[in-house]
Amino acid sequence: MDTTDTNISFDKNGVCNHCLDRDFRTEQFPKNAEEAQSRLQKMAEEIIHYGKNRTYDSLIGLSGGLDSSYLLYLAKQVNLKPLVVHFDNGWNSELAVKNIENLVKTLDLDLQTFVIDWEEFRDLQRSFLKASVVDIEILTDQAIISSMFKLARENEIKYILYGNNFATETHLPQSWTWVKLDAKNIKSIQKLYGTMKIRSFPLMGVMKYTLMQVLMGYRFIPLLNLIQYNKDQAIKILKRECGWKEYGGKHSESIFTTFYQNYILPRKFYIDKRKSHLSSLICSEHISREEALEEIKQPPYSSLELEHDKDYIIKKLGFSPKEFDEIMATPPRSHLEYPSEYYIYKSLSFIKKSILRKVKLGNLISNATTKKI
Repeated sequence: MDTTDTNISFDKNGVCNHCLDRDFRTEQFPKNAEEAQSRLQKMAEEIIHYGKNRTYDSLIGLSGGLDSSYLLYLAKQVNLKPLVVHFDNGWNSELAVKNIENLVKTLDLDLQTFVIDWEEFRDLQRSFLKASVVDIEILTDQAIISSMFKLARENEIKYILYGNNFATETHLPQSWTWVKLDAKNIKSIQKLYGTMKIRSFPLMGVMKYTLMQVLMGYRFIPLLNLIQYNKDQAIKILKRECGWKEYGGKHSESIFTTFYQNYILPRKFYIDKRKSHLSSLICSEHISREEALEEIKQPPYSSLELEHDKDYIIKKLGFSPKEFDEIMATPPRSHLEYPSEYYIYKSLSFIKKSILRKVKLGNLISNATTKKI
């Protein structure tokens, strides 16, 4: 990590805030295989008990990428009955489609696919590119979250399992992304730059998301954090057991995401997300720092792949090469230059953290009193 993260800080030993935060949070995660197995089994028993007389006991979003694919495999290994949902935004690679088919078939699970209105979604993506904000992927993430809530409500599912994990995703700077539930930001950008009204695109703002969690009791479980998740081991298991194939990069199951991370972010925003991904893997001891430094020297795209993907994506989005080059040349703008729910999100996050701190302090006092007695 370096100062392309504009909010990064370093201590007197040159250790960045991301690594320090990771070290602090490490205490929350299993220290050995026995503890990991115990935590996983305990959670599995809770979910199984909940779903005893139900068709499904949990919900899993599947992109076909490594993390969500291994999450699905793990859920099946501990005898869960997940309903699998895939969000098709029109950018799936052929390999992603094949991987999803193989996983669902091999693991004998039910799949429900949400297919977005392509014309509306394309217009939204065009608007975000014109707006010159950093997080174009907020659109897909927003739709995934909203769709999963809808499906959970329809099927009376309380447990939503997701593949975000401590092993590979600890170093993502806030300045490189945006609040995924900022529906107000999406609507305001579309109003300024779009040619269509938002009609079918699923939206869920910060307040609605919070209320849904509180009032309906949904539980979001990062199941991969209950085990000692290892990327290389996960790849080997998925290949052997499910016929899964690698993409060559994180989130490369999506053609647009590959282009966004490897071309738009570095060229326009001077962000190389590989620094974040590789730093997380170094801290998890999955690779060495020397190996990561060698990998970061390589271009994210081969010239042939770049030429092919750029031409395909520009045409599919309905831009001329000149229009797209003008967008790339436009200076970046903050999401906060448009109406946003950011401060609502920050306030709710502060309240949540304060409550968690009080609970943790209460537990510490209780434990200390108990020991003293």
